[in-house]
Amino acid sequence: MKYVSFLFLFIYSFSFAQYRTESNITYTAHQDTYSKERCKLDFYYPIEKKDFVTVIWFHGGGLTGGDKEIPEYLKNKNIAIVGATYRLSPQAKVEDIIQDAADAVKWTFNNVERVGGNKKKVVIAGMSAGAYLSLMLSLNPEYLSQRQINTSDIFGVVSFSAQTITHFTARKEYGREELQPDINALSPLYFVRKDIPRLLLLTGDRDLELMGRYEENAYLWRMLTLQGNKDVELFELGGYGHDMTHPGYPLLLKAIEKWSK
Repeated sequence: MKYVSFLFLFIYSFSFAQYRTESNITYTAHQDTYSKERCKLDFYYPIEKKDFVTVIWFHGGGLTGGDKEIPEYLKNKNIAIVGATYRLSPQAKVEDIIQDAADAVKWTFNNVERVGGNKKKVVIAGMSAGAYLSLMLSLNPEYLSQRQINTSDIFGVVSFSAQTITHFTARKEYGREELQPDINALSPLYFVRKDIPRLLLLTGDRDLELMGRYEENAYLWRMLTLQGNKDVELFELGGYGHDMTHPGYPLLLKAIEKWSK
């Protein structure tokens, strides 16, 4: 667990490769109008490089808003990026949203190699609600195993300010107030176990973050390390609130560099 309270410069080495973007790809098998409208992704990848890492990026928005994005900071870094969106509450239940995210991961595993990527180098990441989805997929093995993917096949997970208790949108579905926490099957903490993928947990400053967000991640970190997981890190980004993607992006790239050695 680390507290980062200084301004740092991180230089990620890259070549001036060319990149291509495939846009608005439907990744779901559902045929209803809403699923086909929302279950889309963009695929950004280098066209003169092989064996590259692919980052699946799930956007934030409380599971009620937001749209797919390819973060500008992550472009031109010798990696591919899948920016995926998903159905939203209240039109979809949280369980269905997690299933959408799992389908986006399946699409990625099925498609990275056709453009020179390596399906053994897929990183799952996201911001806030997207980070919650990333943790649910990596800690509960059932979602991906239903799609013939083992969580051990994930190269790593980078979570930007996730809820680790039951997401507040899920709690709203069954009438719980926002300040009434639960830990159930819609909570990453419910699935604490040994032998999880490599994991980097990022949050803003505990005094500036959304209510309890740092503490939730600190508890997840503690319980995962007690289970014997050796490659789980927690960074609290001092001076930053919930919107901490820009100090977080260099740490994501640094983690990829470390994992690739």
